[in-house]
Amino acid sequence: MAKAYKIAVLPGDGIGPEVMAEALKVMAKISSTGGVIFEYSEQLVGGAAIDAKGKALPAETVAACEASDAILFGSVGGPKWEKLPPDEQPERAALLPIRKHFGLFANLRPAICYPELTSSSPVRPDIVAGGFDVLCVRELTGGLYFGPKRTENLPDGDVLAVDEMVYKKSEIVRIAHVAFKAARARKKKLLSVDKANVVRNSVLWRETMKEIATQYPDVELAHMYVDNAAMQLIKMPREIDVFVTENLFGDILSDEMGAITGSLGMLASASLGKPRADGTYFGLFEPSGGTAPDIAGKGIANPIAQILSAALLLRFALGMEKEAAAIEAAVRTVIESGLRTGDIFTGAAGTRKVGTREMGDAVVGAL
Repeated sequence: MAKAYKIAVLPGDGIGPEVMAEALKVMAKISSTGGVIFEYSEQLVGGAAIDAKGKALPAETVAACEASDAILFGSVGGPKWEKLPPDEQPERAALLPIRKHFGLFANLRPAICYPELTSSSPVRPDIVAGGFDVLCVRELTGGLYFGPKRTENLPDGDVLAVDEMVYKKSEIVRIAHVAFKAARARKKKLLSVDKANVVRNSVLWRETMKEIATQYPDVELAHMYVDNAAMQLIKMPREIDVFVTENLFGDILSDEMGAITGSLGMLASASLGKPRADGTYFGLFEPSGGTAPDIAGKGIANPIAQILSAALLLRFALGMEKEAAAIEAAVRTVIESGLRTGDIFTGAAGTRKVGTREMGDAVVGAL
């Protein structure tokens, strides 16, 4: 009997629905081979939910996620909702509450620059020759974004705004274990990024990383200040395999990684909670890019990040490693064949520009 899994599908705004459709075609191909059934609950989130329900994260969307084995997320936000108060805008009123509600503390962002796509990278060709593969492990529910906040009118007429960067040792311990395990499965090298020369909770971060390292003697641990790390990611991306860092630093560095690979349209991500008894995770799986409102509805968006996010869902949430690897191999095959959406098309010999649907169909065909 085929095993059934419940997936909450939240396409969101902008190009979200277009690229989500291609990821679901790939999921359908996986289920067509038998042995597994995916039951989808499609829900509103972000700006689309504000327009229809009055809030970015409606209660029925949360309930559908709670009843699911995983969340496949698109993207939220856009100019239409930028005039709303900051706390009501799609990004802040949807994504952050989901992370907090489900305790999704570990964000994995693979930044892969395929050898065939190095010409899309803005980095000097000799630096990215042969491509690179870097994994960012970002703590996702602590730090500046979730610490106490206040705005205060001062007696002299000035205004004071305060956001506190807060971390407990237990929060650092749990993300450390995720990072060390990820490094152990790759090249057994882990870089911890902090600002321990200035920031007090970075001192705790570094001390804790050193402590947890004793439990992983096969993994080589190094430390780097975040400003230096930002430079080294550009100067020597092939020398960094896995790095772990706190929320704010991870937000910035992972976007930098997206830029040096050439396109956010190629980059998936996984946000994971506590591991289940069987080693899988409840999580939210989404592209690293945004809603791209300038190209929404034109059928030209790159669906690969969404497709690869579905692969991460299979691997981490459902324990379907073989199927996840098959999707990733299919994407590589399509890139090697020369098909390119606009964001990665350079006009190189042997390549052809295609749209969203054709790229999705090609991945399905390669499966």
